[in-house]
Amino acid sequence: MVAKRIIPCLDVKDGRTVKGVNFVDLRDVGDAVELGKYYAQSGADELVYLDISATREGRNTFTRLVERIADEINIPFTVGGGISSLEDAARLLDAGADKISINSAAIANPSLIDAIAARYGSQFVVVAIDAKQMEDGVWRATTHGGSRATELELFAWAREAQQRGAGEILFTSMNHDGTRQGYPCDTFARLAEELSIPIIASGGAGSVDDIAKVLTEGRADAALAASIFHFGEITVAKLKEELKQLNIDVRC
Repeated sequence: MVAKRIIPCLDVKDGRTVKGVNFVDLRDVGDAVELGKYYAQSGADELVYLDISATREGRNTFTRLVERIADEINIPFTVGGGISSLEDAARLLDAGADKISINSAAIANPSLIDAIAARYGSQFVVVAIDAKQMEDGVWRATTHGGSRATELELFAWAREAQQRGAGEILFTSMNHDGTRQGYPCDTFARLAEELSIPIIASGGAGSVDDIAKVLTEGRADAALAASIFHFGEITVAKLKEELKQLNIDVRC
């Protein structure tokens, strides 16, 4: 069995790591490279950097940041945010990113998945899906931070993304995101049953137990988190230590 991964997520605006709720009331939590180095030294398996800058200049700053990250951090890192074309993906991968993550752009233009995978390989493509369980019980992919529902059903969209060349799925339940009350493990388990590519769990973690459950009952391959690391609630090393005590195989 492949060991489970722990992945800190860093939201970046103008080169700095920030944290807020739905990208508002942002707090500066440190230099993006230095924080990434700290997480790498603490045992993080990978990092995810999400660019939340709204301007072209912000995008250019992010590209320069990716070059710095590639020079100074020795673990794989994924970048996302504002990637809407093959050219956008190429710019960031050529700057040194190990993978790119696409979300709304993939929904708007599914062939973007094919194009990036064809040029770079599936291992470079992470498709992020923010989905919400509707009143009728159906899970639907959303855009704009979960505020706009689409007609895409979660499991069908995840299968299509895999068929088009996605190497991983990063799934966030918008019903659970920010609640710190755990993950919909049955939904993650169904995704794992229907897909043959790794699944990263995001949103909902409030405790070590929550992460343990999504990695076992939910059969997720990795857990991604932000606040619990940024604000010192637990270190990556301590989280891994506690997961090992629960007989969960995590990377050393």
